[in-house]
Amino acid sequence: MTPNPEQPQAKCHYFVDEAGDPTLFNRRKQVVVGTEGCSTYFMLGLLDVSLPEALGQDLHNLRQKMLADPYFKGVPSMRPERRKTALEFHAKDDLPEIRREVFSLLMRHELRFFAVVRDKRKIVQLVREHNLKQPQYRYHPNQLYDRSVSRLFKDRLHKVDAYRIVFAKRGTSDRTAALCKALQNARQNFRRSWGVEATAPIEVIGSVPISDPSLQAADYFLWALQRLYEKQESRYWEFLWSKVSLVYDIDDVRNHEYGEYYTQRNPLTLEALSKRSPGI
Repeated sequence: MTPNPEQPQAKCHYFVDEAGDPTLFNRRKQVVVGTEGCSTYFMLGLLDVSLPEALGQDLHNLRQKMLADPYFKGVPSMRPERRKTALEFHAKDDLPEIRREVFSLLMRHELRFFAVVRDKRKIVQLVREHNLKQPQYRYHPNQLYDRSVSRLFKDRLHKVDAYRIVFAKRGTSDRTAALCKALQNARQNFRRSWGVEATAPIEVIGSVPISDPSLQAADYFLWALQRLYEKQESRYWEFLWSKVSLVYDIDDVRNHEYGEYYTQRNPLTLEALSKRSPGI
């Protein structure tokens, strides 16, 4: 893919979250991909937000409006002690009426969404092949996450003067150093591909959606993408599609051995996924 020059900006604000989970095996080393409680796909999404403060304020105002609306009186998810919609928007927990309002709000903001999708069935195959060569090798979920970071950011770190990247925290451990390493790998891969050295400073922050509302927006995009892949439900994704810049489905190798790039010129639709090959 040829880099697409864009209007220079002083600083990019990226917000990163995941959908699905990177789990492949249970404690007995049995494959659990696609079983109840374990996703078939792992997705890492990046939301480029032009005005994070404005988006955050609008989300706050919308939540306050909903909390004051008698229509939602008595709804469990609207009670502060439940720590759900009353404190932050989360697509999985929000009522359909609220979800629709959030989707409409997102469409009014300048946003660009990017994502990497991995088929965990293919990852299982790769892990088994690796074990044949190195029997002592053990898969760790962080490996899938970190490699997805490198893939997602390969072409995202060379266009502006500075970057602020907010990652949704995963668990209690501080993985900032590992994420910084994955971002440096992304820059190295870009340099090898295009011969361009990226030197803009990167600020990496681990946060939670209640503190960074733009993470709530990223969650909504990922939820819509996950519904498309896991449930074959397309209406949410179709509604947001004009804000999507790229979905890189690495394991869909039916047309190219490196995977499939879905863009505005090559739309990601339910019909396109119906012909998808997991590369297994």
